[in-house]
Amino acid sequence: MKGKKIITLLLLVVIIACSVFVAVKGVGKDEIGGANNVKLGLDLAGGVSITYTTVKDKPTDKELDDTVFKIRKRIDGMGYTEGQVYREGSDRVNVDIPNATNAEEVLEELGKPGKLEFIDPEGNVVLTGQDVKNATAKMVSGEIDPYIISLELNESGKDKFYEATKKFVGQRIAIAYNGENIMEPIVNDPIKDGNASISNMGSMERAEAMASNIRIGALPLELEELRSNVVGATLGEEAVNTSVKAGIIGLALILLFMIIFYRIPGLAADIALVFYSSLVIIILSIFKITLTLPGIAGIILSIGMAVDANIIIFSRIKEELALEKTLRASLKAGFKKATSAILDGNITTLIASAILYLMGTGPIKGFAQTLAIGIIVSMFTALVITRLILGAFAGLGIKNKKLYGIAQKTRAIKVVAKRKVWFSISIVIIVIGLLAMPIYNASKGTPLNYDIEFSGGSTTLVNIGKTMSKAEMDSELTPIVVEATNDNSPQFQAVIDKKQVIIKTSKLDNESRTKLQEKLIEKYGITSEDIESESISPTISNEMRKSAMLSIILAAICMLIYITLRFKDYRFGVSAVVALIHDVFIVLAVYSLFRVPINNSFIAAMLTIVGYSINDTIVLFDRVRENQKYMKRGDFKGVVDTSISQTMSRSINTSLTTFLMVAILYVIGVASIREFALPLMVGILSGTYSSIFIASPLWYVFKRKEEKKIQQAHQQR
Repeated sequence: MKGKKIITLLLLVVIIACSVFVAVKGVGKDEIGGANNVKLGLDLAGGVSITYTTVKDKPTDKELDDTVFKIRKRIDGMGYTEGQVYREGSDRVNVDIPNATNAEEVLEELGKPGKLEFIDPEGNVVLTGQDVKNATAKMVSGEIDPYIISLELNESGKDKFYEATKKFVGQRIAIAYNGENIMEPIVNDPIKDGNASISNMGSMERAEAMASNIRIGALPLELEELRSNVVGATLGEEAVNTSVKAGIIGLALILLFMIIFYRIPGLAADIALVFYSSLVIIILSIFKITLTLPGIAGIILSIGMAVDANIIIFSRIKEELALEKTLRASLKAGFKKATSAILDGNITTLIASAILYLMGTGPIKGFAQTLAIGIIVSMFTALVITRLILGAFAGLGIKNKKLYGIAQKTRAIKVVAKRKVWFSISIVIIVIGLLAMPIYNASKGTPLNYDIEFSGGSTTLVNIGKTMSKAEMDSELTPIVVEATNDNSPQFQAVIDKKQVIIKTSKLDNESRTKLQEKLIEKYGITSEDIESESISPTISNEMRKSAMLSIILAAICMLIYITLRFKDYRFGVSAVVALIHDVFIVLAVYSLFRVPINNSFIAAMLTIVGYSINDTIVLFDRVRENQKYMKRGDFKGVVDTSISQTMSRSINTSLTTFLMVAILYVIGVASIREFALPLMVGILSGTYSSIFIASPLWYVFKRKEEKKIQQAHQQR
């Protein structure tokens, strides 16, 4: 038996060591499975992301597919072969170009997806891009200028071009791109078959450039920019470095905490957590999952939540040891009793992740993916790997129960008796937050601090290289922004502890964006890599508001259904959802009172809080459900108070580890991560509070009312 445990432990050590090596170094020349092979999103690698909508209502699938194809060709021609162009819905096209070295040039080029026209001397449009089949650069021998463009027209263009060339022999027919003449070739002869050549191009480079403009310059649909995001490589690199640093520090502190607090089980959990971290990196790398900035936040958050499963298990093991069972029996019973709470809690968080993925946009989808991966891997490592390691330790002779911890006898904490106090505290906080909204609406024009994702506009993050006071920002930056953008009321925000400034304006077109960037570069001696900009139209922002609300409502409904079915008692589900709504309103109160920007991170933070809150509540309800079997019938107050007392240390420790991870992310993270981390910290505290002081007493209130109805019915009989 001991030999088997030694072999098991050695195999686990080898497997975990190999996974760590693969996660750090990767396999082969391409470092497959390694951290360096993980695909980075635009917000980390730097680049350009644009969302277009069609000017034409209800475009056909063919028109959209042709547009996607031609934009794809265009960005290939610019040298960005890793760029992605894809449809979204029935009238939108998304363009993502990582590592774009000259983002403004890309925006300028792709921002002209308009019309290619052949215009006769009388100003009439002879042909459009729809009539052009192909255009290629060629070199012919025997000519002083051998470089030409071979032009081929389709059936729709042949007759029209013949009539024009016949009428204007010896004159020029201009080729215009978005109203600007790119060349004016002379007509030498009438062209009947739709095949023509444009000579005197001067060089092969110019011939290829002009042929490319003709060939792919005309898109089947006219497009309008809805949203654009430009991230400089320097800012992307900083985001990666600070987030990775936060993850390492947070993980190290959690590993230390687990050993100090849980001893041998804590050591087993630490080994499993290291394996967990390496597995997540390997999965991201192998499956080419794009890692975004919110995605890193999802991983770091899931590390904190991964500890939860282990803490639930260890708390159960301590209780079993307190009943003077053998170590082997305690380990077996601890894992068995913890499994249902772990599964139920994590499934509800997965529901939130699924809704985020289905309804969110790019970065939010990335967050949902990494959070879901983290949850699934954490369940595997806690229920399988930690169990094997603990079993191996026990089999090797480490059987001193004190090394595994023995639960002390707990006194029942009287929570239910003071339920009105707990309810009142929450109501006061929520009411203060709600009252602040009309006050801010009257004084500042909006009830909440809507960022551009929710109000439309442009934001520019500049790494200026020095810390600026509000007075300095107003005096130095206002003239620059006003001159470049013609927006007379720009807003400025300094990034705490960073030499960066956020500039918020009305939505800028590409010309204004470029002009602002040039002036900032000239003023502060920086480069385009130190600037990140984003523009969103009111159309997108309105959609995001609706999506945020719908996501939260949908998540609450799905969780209510799941909990009701799982616990076979709708009162558990209703109590949990009321606590969930409580947490949403508490966090909304923080957004309101402290004017935290409402943006993409708001949706991710809210749904993460929803998942986290439900997770916490379910662990407590799982204990309530279990204790009902052994306690006096009708003693709902005793059941709730006892269950809270038994799970209190678990709730505190889980919240502490998760809070620790997010707090470190807030302290050293970049601006956008901080905006995400702040409400999460509030949500973690609120989720713990609501599980103990709102959901559980509320369940008691519902059960007591039910019992009274039953008693009244018996009395009437």
